[in-house]
Amino acid sequence: MKPLLDVLIILDALDKEGSFAAASAKLYKTPSALSYTVHKLESDLNIQLLDRSGHRATFTRTGQMLLEKGREVLHTVRELEQQAVKLHEGWENELVIGVDDTFPFSLLAPLIETFYQHHSVTRLKFINGVLGGSWQALIQGNADIIVGALREPPPLSGFGFLPLGQLEQIFVVAAHHPLAQMPEPLSRRTIKRFRAIVVGDNTSPECATFQQLLDDQQAITVFDFKTKLELQISGLGCGYVPRYLAQRFLESGALVEKSVVAHIPFEPVWIGWNEQTSGLASAWWRDAVLANSAIAAVYNSTAAE
Repeated sequence: MKPLLDVLIILDALDKEGSFAAASAKLYKTPSALSYTVHKLESDLNIQLLDRSGHRATFTRTGQMLLEKGREVLHTVRELEQQAVKLHEGWENELVIGVDDTFPFSLLAPLIETFYQHHSVTRLKFINGVLGGSWQALIQGNADIIVGALREPPPLSGFGFLPLGQLEQIFVVAAHHPLAQMPEPLSRRTIKRFRAIVVGDNTSPECATFQQLLDDQQAITVFDFKTKLELQISGLGCGYVPRYLAQRFLESGALVEKSVVAHIPFEPVWIGWNEQTSGLASAWWRDAVLANSAIAAVYNSTAAE
């Protein structure tokens, strides 16, 4: 295999440089050494890669095919070498990032682009978490790092976490919903008379203050906040959503924000990671998320003060 790789490197250089002399200078070998290596492979395989009848050697059809296919092989080999070096340095082969459904995933796109510009050896895999499910993904080993997790971090050793900020949750209804015209602040008793739209299941509603309401309240359970928002805009129910998700619909008049008795609007949000498996990629993402100004604007920790 090694003689073939050597020939592939020579053919690539020969095509780019135009002559054995130029190719030998690039590869720091003598022209005769390059010519011998190519000729030996031709002899061993009983093929002809170069036509040497003219002033300069040219590629035969077989040689052209080997050049084109060989470049794919060389690219793979170089990537493999780079991956081996990066893994030895401490970069993970794959990093699974759990993203809570309340987190604005679009803000991760610039970070993904920046990461792959410099650290393409690590494959990224994103999974979705809903509310407390983000911590579960970390605990069960389904994620290496999670961003935007709600609820308090689990009291377990081996997991690191830092506050990302505060997420503001507001109670909203469609403009044509009966609650839209009722005086504020709304009492829990009043809200219980109307259908709720919740994310997840009835045992883990999207807001701690909403949990008591669901004990005897009619509810529709959906799988993400986008669907929840759509149903609330249609007037099929009421509930809490992150302000940043509802803002444009509040501005257009499709949704109406209502104050609720004893509602605590700000909820701590976290970034967590498995310290036992954390490598350089995990550390990069941790630092990048915490330093990102656009993410900080969503999780404004000073707004609750």
